[in-house]
Amino acid sequence: MQNPFARQARPVRLFIDTNVVLDVLAKRDPWFGDAARVLAHVEQGRASGHIAAHTLTTLHYLLTRHLGQGKTAAVLIDLTTLLRVEPVDHEVLQQALALGWRDFEDAVQAVAAARSRADYLVTRNPRDFRQSLVPVITPPELLTLLG
Repeated sequence: MQNPFARQARPVRLFIDTNVVLDVLAKRDPWFGDAARVLAHVEQGRASGHIAAHTLTTLHYLLTRHLGQGKTAAVLIDLTTLLRVEPVDHEVLQQALALGWRDFEDAVQAVAAARSRADYLVTRNPRDFRQSLVPVITPPELLTLLG
């Protein structure tokens, strides 16, 4: 397969699903390594990373139980320095509802990814995004493409 990133003048635009970010922040095995390498590509400027606004609230809820309020806030501040937070507004929610997907949160992610003009939606659960307008890729698949 030809590397689609070789021809691009701009870094590849990655919309990163909540589960991939959580894999890094919670150091969840066996997914931590690949997810961390995806974020490393963003840190190195080889890709731009984007997340939905509601990903932050989900992460805050999940991480606060384990890290406490102060540490969680510091982690999320660092995260929002690395990744661009894409809006989840009235239009995104309406479009997600109109999709009629079983999992509304996945529909919101897919619409937010499309609105952000992402090249790929990076997730561990590609089956959840079969009808996504943005091509879906897993962290290992992305790392293979990025080389």
